[in-house]
Amino acid sequence: MAILGKIRSKGVLLMLVVGFALFAFIIGDALTQGSSYFNKSRETVAEIDGDEINIKDFQASIDQMVEVYKIETGQTELNEDINSQLRTSVWESLVNEKLLYAEAEKLGLAVSKDELSDRLIGNNIHPLIAQRRAFAGENGQFSKPALIQFLNSLDVTPENEEMRVQMEQAKSYWKFWEKNVKMTILQEKYNALIAKTVTANTLDAKSEYEASKKSVDVNYVVQPYFTISDSTIEVSKSEIKDRFNKMKKQFKQEASRSVNYVVFTVKPSAEDFKKAETTMNSLAGEFRTTADIVSLVNSNSEIRYDGKPYSETTVPASLKDFAFGNIAGAVVGPVFNNNSYTMAKVMETGIMQSDSAKLRHIYLAKADEAKADSILKVIGAGGDFAALAVQYSAVKQTAANGGEIGWIMPDVKGLDKEIITKSFASAVNGIFTIKNDQGTQIFQVTEKTAPRRKVKLAILEIKVATSNMTVSKIYNEAKQFAAELSGDKFDKKAQEKNYAVRTASDIQATAPKIAEFDQSRQIIRWAFENDKGAVSDVYDCDNNFIVATVTEVNEKGYRAIEKVSDQIKAELVREKKAELMIEKLKAQLAKTPSIQSLGAAIGSEVKVAPAVNFGAYQFGVAGFEPAVVGKVSVLAVNKISEPIKGNAGVYVLLPTNQQVSNAPFDAKMQIMMLNSRMSYSLPYAIIQDMKDKADIVDNRINFF
Repeated sequence: MAILGKIRSKGVLLMLVVGFALFAFIIGDALTQGSSYFNKSRETVAEIDGDEINIKDFQASIDQMVEVYKIETGQTELNEDINSQLRTSVWESLVNEKLLYAEAEKLGLAVSKDELSDRLIGNNIHPLIAQRRAFAGENGQFSKPALIQFLNSLDVTPENEEMRVQMEQAKSYWKFWEKNVKMTILQEKYNALIAKTVTANTLDAKSEYEASKKSVDVNYVVQPYFTISDSTIEVSKSEIKDRFNKMKKQFKQEASRSVNYVVFTVKPSAEDFKKAETTMNSLAGEFRTTADIVSLVNSNSEIRYDGKPYSETTVPASLKDFAFGNIAGAVVGPVFNNNSYTMAKVMETGIMQSDSAKLRHIYLAKADEAKADSILKVIGAGGDFAALAVQYSAVKQTAANGGEIGWIMPDVKGLDKEIITKSFASAVNGIFTIKNDQGTQIFQVTEKTAPRRKVKLAILEIKVATSNMTVSKIYNEAKQFAAELSGDKFDKKAQEKNYAVRTASDIQATAPKIAEFDQSRQIIRWAFENDKGAVSDVYDCDNNFIVATVTEVNEKGYRAIEKVSDQIKAELVREKKAELMIEKLKAQLAKTPSIQSLGAAIGSEVKVAPAVNFGAYQFGVAGFEPAVVGKVSVLAVNKISEPIKGNAGVYVLLPTNQQVSNAPFDAKMQIMMLNSRMSYSLPYAIIQDMKDKADIVDNRINFF
């Protein structure tokens, strides 16, 4: 419907577009060469100092990162927030890698094959490898045999499609860490080389020693800037403009957009609630009496009945007392809670079952199934299950560890239901077999958690769902709102309809979403493709319809003076207040030359900042006051200072109780301390400097 509406409203334009398309088709051969250029351009996700990055390569790196993340965390499904973070991580790694390798090539820096091999599988394993859970032994610590076994498994010929996919994932996982180890080694070399050029010298060491050698306690009074009203200070537009021009570099900005938007939340209507209630009432009688409650529940309920028992920790909290306080056949409900109507029936009580079981197995491929009986006899006679797994199991990853699969729970996903059922029905050390089209597996339950009481419960839950009619109604409301306005009328029209207008300011092109709304990345892309005042169509953002208008377009460069004038004015106001305060405090000091009498005269308590020296970052409880700390270092003891402009106000200082360190000057130790302090920020500063100097074109917004 929306597409048809657009066609009708833009009929003349479409005729021109169609005509041009036909013309382009006729002369297409003449444009073939040019089209390949434009196609290539459209596939470029970034340019880094002229080096183009194709979207296919970038996406391949993202896919690899996603798989690595899943392996590292054990997650199988990732939400949009995580995917967005991973895309950003890949981007940062790509930029850093391109810039670093270019700089390293200029300097002749490289990582040799032998050097890389030593850090991957040699005697000097890199932490990036040693910290991986995939290469840990039974004690959870890094195991070189486990690493070697993993690498050997990459060369095995896969016996089926599932095994082939697993091996491809394992190879990709290894290539990821191999690449990152190489990158890290190269970065360490580059950082070490640059660090030699920015090392502290003897003069730095002497200056640092002298700065920290002497410290004093400081009595002081401060007159805060807020004691003078801002309204009494005048700042002209020309003053703001002059200051803006002087500090313009501080206002550099990336391209951004600001939008106002209205959210139409998709939620059930009164009719939807009534429908759910009617459905539950129509099923309630049958639920209480039917002999085939499983079919009834599985055909109608949000919660299927699979025969698995609930423990006191897994049963829905609202049904816990009912489930464990009644006999089989007891029924409760219907009750309404959390937008759902619910009934429940106790199917079986008195169950004692473990929550988890530990398994190991021997997997026999189809060609080796005849060996199953012999292996079972050996196990039954006391044979070593782990040794047999190493010898006969076709799954090398588990065979290498004695067939260990690990702990499973009754609701584990991806495991055959028959395996789960037999695992929890078997005693510890019990043996059972599972046969399918791929082969035969021999399982042993090696451990189980202590049994706890459980109950089987059939739950009929009818959730209040938003009907298609309700969704259509809400969508049409949003569509009508979007169609009736232009950007300058957006807020007014929203106010007339009693819609709340929200604002998203200074949105970066790479922002993953607007506020808390998942799938709103599409609105950001739209905003960067349109001018100020444009009004969007209706966007579906995870159970919300959103209509937006562009309120600001800020291109890359410098922020407009109008955007920073308040900030500049506040700074100028503070400076003018300081001038007034300094003049008055000087006059007052002439009358009351002691710190106590000055404090009393201006109504300020005399405070103490202990052990202040030139290397201090804080000035007592006053906090960050570098100008004040700097002044303290040159003041004579027991002599009151002139008024000093600080961050929070104007200070008058009286240094007392000077302490001088007797520690001798050790240039070597002092230089080591300075270099150590600098080493924390240097790697970041190096890569940031590379980025500042590089010509980076970021086209991600065209793809994500």
